[in-house]
Amino acid sequence: MSKEISDNTGQSRYEIRVDGRLAGFAQYRQRNGAVVFTHTEVDDEYEGQGVGSALVRGALDDVRSRGAQVVPLCPFVKSYIERHPEYQDLVAAR
Repeated sequence: MSKEISDNTGQSRYEIRVDGRLAGFAQYRQRNGAVVFTHTEVDDEYEGQGVGSALVRGALDDVRSRGAQVVPLCPFVKSYIERHPEYQDLVAAR
């Protein structure tokens, strides 16, 4: 199973494709230099296969590479960051 993550800036979301097929997305909006994650969705067919985690990891790695911070309003993204302390430095101070 090949996974590809990309930033679809036109729709303000990170997308994950599995074997070329759209499997999920993490919706965001830009605010004050931070990426505000608002909603993550994975197609039922891919649930429980690590697709959501791969999507969030790829999105957070991209945000880090751009020197931005995140605001994890989405419960899935927030939970992922809580379980992976290596990403906690990306969370914008409130």
